[in-house]
Amino acid sequence: MCGIAGTYRWPGGAGITAAMTAAVAHRGPDGAGHYRHALTDGEVHLGHRRLSIVDLSPTGAQPMAAGGLVITYNGELYNAPELRRALTAAGVRFRGTSDTEVLLEAWRRWGLSCLPRLRGMFAFAIFDERTGDLVLVRDQLGIKPLFLVRRGGGLAFASELKALAGAVDGLAVDEAALVASLLYYWVPDSRCAYRGAEKLQPGTWLRIHPDGSTDRGRYFSLRDVAEEGAAAPPVSTEELAAIVADSTAKHLIADVPVATFLSGGLDSSYLTALAARERPGICAYTIGFRTEDARFEAMPDDLRYARIVAERFGVRLREIEIAPDVLDLLPRMTHHLDEPIGDPAAINSYLICTAARAAGVKVLLSGMGADELFAGYRKHLANRIGVGYRKVPGPVRHAVAAAVDRMPVASASRGYRSVRFAKRFLSFADLPEEEAFRRSYTLYDRQELRALVHPDLAGTVDEVLGEHAAVYADSALDDHVNRMCLTDARMFLPGLNLTYTDRSTMAASTEVRVPFVDVEVVKAAFRIPGHRKIVGRSGKAALRQAALQVLPPEIVHRPKGLFSAPLRAWMSRDLAPLVREVVEDGLLVSCGLLRRDALRRLAAEDAAGQQDRSKHLWHIVTLEQWYRAAAATGAGGIRAVRAGSAVQ
Repeated sequence: MCGIAGTYRWPGGAGITAAMTAAVAHRGPDGAGHYRHALTDGEVHLGHRRLSIVDLSPTGAQPMAAGGLVITYNGELYNAPELRRALTAAGVRFRGTSDTEVLLEAWRRWGLSCLPRLRGMFAFAIFDERTGDLVLVRDQLGIKPLFLVRRGGGLAFASELKALAGAVDGLAVDEAALVASLLYYWVPDSRCAYRGAEKLQPGTWLRIHPDGSTDRGRYFSLRDVAEEGAAAPPVSTEELAAIVADSTAKHLIADVPVATFLSGGLDSSYLTALAARERPGICAYTIGFRTEDARFEAMPDDLRYARIVAERFGVRLREIEIAPDVLDLLPRMTHHLDEPIGDPAAINSYLICTAARAAGVKVLLSGMGADELFAGYRKHLANRIGVGYRKVPGPVRHAVAAAVDRMPVASASRGYRSVRFAKRFLSFADLPEEEAFRRSYTLYDRQELRALVHPDLAGTVDEVLGEHAAVYADSALDDHVNRMCLTDARMFLPGLNLTYTDRSTMAASTEVRVPFVDVEVVKAAFRIPGHRKIVGRSGKAALRQAALQVLPPEIVHRPKGLFSAPLRAWMSRDLAPLVREVVEDGLLVSCGLLRRDALRRLAAEDAAGQQDRSKHLWHIVTLEQWYRAAAATGAGGIRAVRAGSAVQ
């Protein structure tokens, strides 16, 4: 895993590439490299920061140049051995053992046709000295990031948005992206927090020519995979188990120590058990919470289950207590996350990886992605229950909603999770399918979001909501569960979970691999009908059946935990003064993006314990931190209110 950057026909490209490469040094502390090439009109500069995982020798250094091709690459190819054998049989002679060299030679032999052959996570730029073309590529599922700016026939790119924003002039905050982040608590992968910058979309490539023209293409479509899966014979339990085991084994390829995340839940336990079969005595990292936090808000008993798995499979368990100085860590995490992301799980990932790195571990496996692909979230089950709930007579539903609305979500000393879940369910249970699914995991409905932002942004709210509806409708699937899984795989997974996993773990100079987010596992997941994913009140049922071949039933059938944080404790104690400051005098209020009266209402409802607004307030605080940093670099300024004042 590495950091990449570069410029193509860009004024001052050498200095800008150097600055961007330095800005992603945490992604690759083991080495640095730079490449320059003169074009007829301008120059090409490629930068690289190396985190040595496979082939630790100088033959794996980048940018890598051979035979007129040059590559700067971030990622891992898990089928590199198979590709190497095919290329060797075709007469290719390799200098080293890196997957970078395999990718370079695959491109030389097959060009764009090599992309569907790749199995891994990657973002790379490859330059052809003979044609003068530069091609950018991102992996099929959006595991690895790639940001770019195109301007005047030139192009600049980097692994992280902060690198571009810090080196390229003229980028300004995109208020539409901030509105989207308020809705989702993350910026969708289709948008970017800065106008003028963009994210290369998963499964696509972009080529720029010496005359400044560009062309794009798509080599992988999740929609096509889902529709083809629905038409194919269903995957059996034995086939699914074999595919997951194969993916896990491939994700262990490394010339450095590999460990796992282990929460004691199904996904991480399954991967850890499979990894322990391949690497006996493997190390795993798990988290616990401070006693005072657990008293305030009941947290999953991860440690107990993680210890059961560790003992059963001979895993060396490392236990990390989540007890950060949140006020100190919040601005640092906001900086590393690149865009406003309101999921506190990023802190957990960062702290685990920091501890692992201190112990000499560079690579960890995570169970990320299983919930999205196999319908493991509570929202999936809740939406299925909602279909039946809408058939209940209206007067009964209204009476239930009124009774639940009167219940408090917390007392002065403890949160009531079951009441919180009930209120959440009733907030969307009566809605049409797409709207219900959106409301089951986003923070506001249309009216609430419009009331929160400046009136000039009402049209932007409608645009953001319309984008979700368009993505949800963009398939021919007639399976409700798989429609939700496909939408999650296209929006929630790359927009939130893969994003925070990449940024928070690379901030600690570690590589986190996600065996469930593998093209072969994804294809298998969409060959499982929804009635096998949700059975009765159990989500992820098909994966549970496969895991029973390895795991004990008490782990497989354990109630789902949350890889989260004691958010109510933090918001009510550690961050309470900051919340008050942001609500009353924050930059987002003073510049007019957010309405002070709406923020006061959220804070009052949360403080009264009648509604749980901790996630809303956490995201607003993280958004404020991000916007302050953006404004400090000269990128602030909300277009809608440049000539106005704050809206009360």
